[in-house]
Amino acid sequence: MNQLSTIEPVADPAERAAGDVPFEHVPVLIVGAGLSGLSTATFLGVHGAPALVIERHPSTSTAPKARGQMPTVMEALKIADIDDAVREAGFDLHEPMEIVIGRTVAGEPLQTLLQSFDFDLSAITAAGMGMAGQERTEAILARRATELGAEIRFNTELVSVDLRDDGVLAVLRDVVTGSQRRVFADYVVASDGWRTGLRDVAGIGVHGHGSVSQWMSLVFRADLGDVFDREFGLVYLQNPELHGGAGVFGTTDDAGRYIFSFGFDAATEGPDDFDHDFCVEQIRIGMGMPELDVRLDDVAETEFAHRLADRYSAGRILLVGDAAHVMPPTGGQGGNTAVLDGFSLGWKLAAVVNGQAGPGLLDSHDLERRPYGEMIADWQYQNLLHRMTPGGAEKHGAGEHGADRRSDDDHGDVDHDRGEQDGAGDNNEIGMMFGYRVVGGAVCLEPDDDHQQFENGFLPTGRPGSRVPQLWLTNDGVRTSIIDRLGRSFVIITASVDWREAAAHATAELGLPIEVVVVDDRQLDDHETSWTDRYGIGENGATLIRPDLFVGWRTAAPASPASTEELIKALSTVLSR
Repeated sequence: MNQLSTIEPVADPAERAAGDVPFEHVPVLIVGAGLSGLSTATFLGVHGAPALVIERHPSTSTAPKARGQMPTVMEALKIADIDDAVREAGFDLHEPMEIVIGRTVAGEPLQTLLQSFDFDLSAITAAGMGMAGQERTEAILARRATELGAEIRFNTELVSVDLRDDGVLAVLRDVVTGSQRRVFADYVVASDGWRTGLRDVAGIGVHGHGSVSQWMSLVFRADLGDVFDREFGLVYLQNPELHGGAGVFGTTDDAGRYIFSFGFDAATEGPDDFDHDFCVEQIRIGMGMPELDVRLDDVAETEFAHRLADRYSAGRILLVGDAAHVMPPTGGQGGNTAVLDGFSLGWKLAAVVNGQAGPGLLDSHDLERRPYGEMIADWQYQNLLHRMTPGGAEKHGAGEHGADRRSDDDHGDVDHDRGEQDGAGDNNEIGMMFGYRVVGGAVCLEPDDDHQQFENGFLPTGRPGSRVPQLWLTNDGVRTSIIDRLGRSFVIITASVDWREAAAHATAELGLPIEVVVVDDRQLDDHETSWTDRYGIGENGATLIRPDLFVGWRTAAPASPASTEELIKALSTVLSR
């Protein structure tokens, strides 16, 4: 689906039901069952708002795609109770692995970017990395979304939409039978990928570097013997003997199955110029194994691009994933950002359709997610210049946001979507991802806030708009993270039991469930006594944590009728009541 046409407006619900085409109403229609769409459906379900998901393909992805989940994503997946399933579906982090830049896979690396994902982030999170591929992750998300009430219709495409003030009237078509159905949705989530038509229909423009390079993506099987015997590996190739001078090799979830890409000049060449024998020869050159027996399973053309939506919402349409931010794959955060788009949007959209929030809450989707998406896309563009441009390792140094600043601390995933290969950022990048702030959205910023969108993720401030600081507790001899108590509702964290009554009043006033976590000094792990200072709330204050782990409001004042009113006011502001 490359573009959509509008249909005639329909005057009222009675007319919508007329005619030969069946009609139904859904609160949320999600177009596209990739990582972003399925994540949105999953987190809508977590918060009690089932969605209808349509996908024109017959199933979730069956091709090698994004591999790897950052700790921020694993935290979100734990809230959905699928972190263990995703972790078990992926690469064992204790096994040998590598991400390097080299001339050939068999040769000595020019630069080593990463040799281990097994690193300690306990100061900022209880979650580790996950290394499942997109094929397996999408299937896990689809099952969980369905368990939580979503309906997923495969072999179903969006034919047209009529944008209205009160919703979106969509015509859907079964691609197998050709039969059509009309759906009226209160909101539509565009997760229809980099070829999105919904973005155009919504009148949302794009900016960025545009099309950067064209690549042929090859999926092949071979016995690499001792040349490459690791379950996970990624090699960016800078080799003048390769067509286009550069390429990339990566492993997949299946042993003996690999992906290889080489570049070409789209102005003078096309996919038809590269026959089977030529593609096999490129694999052999890139591997540095001229006699390698290669079985070619799939050949496809792909584009590396940098296109960013001018905004993430328009009327009743909201963008997530590649519909919002198309980025080069070099950095590992394309798939991760897609999941976090759904994590962020899910609780907000559920609050609106469930009547707990005003529609203005959805304005924060653009204000909060677009700066992050642009930051990640810019960083990955700089990484592309370094890793996959012929001679890039010599020509290009550190880029914006520190692309490839250190060669020994690179973390992230492998995104094989359309042949994409993702590496990722270093500890500074991890600190940056944990240090991202939402300063223009659904938060109650303090009067002296500097409105900076980043702080040091390893030294969190606990101020509104920032991520909740990590806090380790011990319960019955078991060490747990405060983050394990978050994510399914708004939560008040405090050292004072008096805030329970304040939360009860707020719940009665707003009809919104609020959990209170009272941290007793006896629970503190490692004799930590300064947690209230790190949270900025003192011994009697409280902090309000949103379902996406960001601080929405805090106070150092003790619970009282006045501070209870401040809590109610803060929640009303956050929820656009």
